Amino acid sequence: MNNNAFTMETVPLKFGWGVIAELGWDLKALGISRVLVMTDPHLVALGLLDRALEAIREQGIEPTVYADVLCEPTDRSWLQAIGFARNLEFDGIVAIGGGSVIDTAKAVNLYTTYPEPILAYVNKPIGGGMPVPGPLKPLIAIPTTAGTGSETTSVAVLDLLDLELKAGISHRLLRPRLAVVDPELTMTMPPAVTAACGMDILCHALESYTSLPYDQRPMPENPSLRPPYVGANPVSDMWAGRAIEIGARYLPRAYRDGSDVEARSQLMLAATFAGMGFGNAGVHLPHAMSYPIAGMVKEFVPDGFPDGKVQVPHGMSVALGTPASFRFIGGRAGEKTRAAFGLLGGDPASISVDEAGAAVAECVADIMQQLEIPNGLAALGFSDEDVPGLAQGCHEQQRLLINTPVPVDIADLEATFRDAMVIW
Repeated sequence: MNNNAFTMETVPLKFGWGVIAELGWDLKALGISRVLVMTDPHLVALGLLDRALEAIREQGIEPTVYADVLCEPTDRSWLQAIGFARNLEFDGIVAIGGGSVIDTAKAVNLYTTYPEPILAYVNKPIGGGMPVPGPLKPLIAIPTTAGTGSETTSVAVLDLLDLELKAGISHRLLRPRLAVVDPELTMTMPPAVTAACGMDILCHALESYTSLPYDQRPMPENPSLRPPYVGANPVSDMWAGRAIEIGARYLPRAYRDGSDVEARSQLMLAATFAGMGFGNAGVHLPHAMSYPIAGMVKEFVPDGFPDGKVQVPHGMSVALGTPASFRFIGGRAGEKTRAAFGLLGGDPASISVDEAGAAVAECVADIMQQLEIPNGLAALGFSDEDVPGLAQGCHEQQRLLINTPVPVDIADLEATFRDAMVIW
């Protein structure tokens, strides 16, 4: 028997230019008087943390600051942040930063409230998949990048260093209590960061829009077991569809001219819309591919990222698998893929349903070229010898693969990774 219902949960949202100035009022409204503020060293250097602290102190609240969040967080960086917070007295958290900061704050909230080993809450089969036992402290998420949508979602992602793959924790109680989305905070994003984060917007939206529909999934044993990712549905389609349109139009503009206020504002709106879409419907194959890509990289150092370390930024790792994923899906997702081509700016009437996956792949590849994203996995140092490991790491991401609109096995994954070695 198939599922007969979908749920829609999201985070209260405050969106507007300069709304970070109201942060102290937001804390008081949530009854928070002892706040832990989390950010990363780069944002401290840019002065964005100072703006948040000023707004907090104006309301008589003295914050405790943790400013050592790692970009692309790992199990070790999570443990460091959790250790810092474990013995503090705080009744709420503010996360100001990109998805790395917001996800780390979610983890600190969870593991300081209900202590367990890191893998206990990580999704199966990689971890134990333990549900969050109960309510968490209020978390206010303030994104400084337009991309991850973590301010609206129930997911936190980390890199498990010894396993050489990324994994996640997904539970409705991880969602922030409030998202304060201020487009002005993104004006300092370098072009490369704009590109990677912006591709995450498009991929979130495309994947949620084409994910396996909620009514094609098995009925849960009881309503409490219905997952946060319920599949494509009429509500998530509205958010995701609009995010695709806005992202495709404004992402190249924001990349070419970081001072373009309209493009920055619209891209931030698209990121929020995409987060509301995929945070409800879920993502699928490109995101599942991204985790082993990021986890197995050996030597690639992306241009334009401030820390200069070996890494594949999340949005880049997702983008690299997207054209091959949609070529694999082809027309088997039906009219939704052809509609996605239209949302990207194409003419749906000019292609058949069978041609839709390839058409979406071509549109995405064109945008990637405009953003100077590397041309496939080979450009990151991967080769055909890495394909079995990449496919196995991807296959372990069953939380995501079950959202793919067509069944996927190891052979399919190997073929898709080979296709992703060179994109155009």
